[in-house]
Amino acid sequence: MKINWGTGILIGIIAFICFIMFFVIKMSTNDKYSYDLVVEEYYKKELAYQEEIDAEKNLSIFSENINGVKTKDGWQITFPSEIDSKQITGEVFLYRPSNKKLDFQFPLKISGSNLLIPDKSLLDGRWNITIDWQYKGKKYLYKDQILY
Repeated sequence: MKINWGTGILIGIIAFICFIMFFVIKMSTNDKYSYDLVVEEYYKKELAYQEEIDAEKNLSIFSENINGVKTKDGWQITFPSEIDSKQITGEVFLYRPSNKKLDFQFPLKISGSNLLIPDKSLLDGRWNITIDWQYKGKKYLYKDQILY
């Protein structure tokens, strides 16, 4: 049987559709390719974005920047020395982009002008850290990407 050019094109189109459908089904059913959203309530968080920008700008009033370094005990964040640690309230959120199950949050407790995130809490890799805090009635927000 001889195949003309019209039949060849039709066979090619059907083969291409089958090829694409195979990958669509494979990607949608395999848990290996499952990714989580960054934030569950995306739209609600987006509405409060201007407040976040203002809180980040508020950090510029301090004479020193907030710095983070890796130590043998964990990740140490140093706050400006002019801040009275007793007047700070807030929380720290660590987000692991590669695995939502590793995300954790804890209340902000500063010792002196330092905050230590213990080594046992952090696995090697990239973390996004967000410190949302209030000091003397004003909101502040510190965001950073760390490679632990």
